[in-house]
Amino acid sequence: QVQLVESGGGLVQPGGSLRLSCAASGSIFGFYASWYRQAPGKQREMVAGISAGGKIKYAASVKGRFNISRDSSTNMLYLEMNSLRPEDTAIYYCNVAASREYWGQGTQVTVSP
Repeated sequence: QVQLVESGGGLVQPGGSLRLSCAASGSIFGFYASWYRQAPGKQREMVAGISAGGKIKYAASVKGRFNISRDSSTNMLYLEMNSLRPEDTAIYYCNVAASREYWGQGTQVTVSP
């Protein structure tokens, strides 16, 4: 059983940066971990994912601006977000694909002047 708790969201101006954190209560070692987001009226979409071996993929819309990382020794997942745009406004969720998928409760990111 894995519980996920996101933090680090907030209000930021366009061009600004935020760092999201996801703390896992159980071990995420060996599992694929991802960040998703869901904007109002839109479907949830994957933003970035990282394998246990460190292989990374990004959505085209965030590539070059966002950076996903993990620390399996402390069961943490991170998302560094730079050059934020208003269209990045969404609730951001972390996800771990273990024997089943686990989701956090989400953290709100708002990008606005």
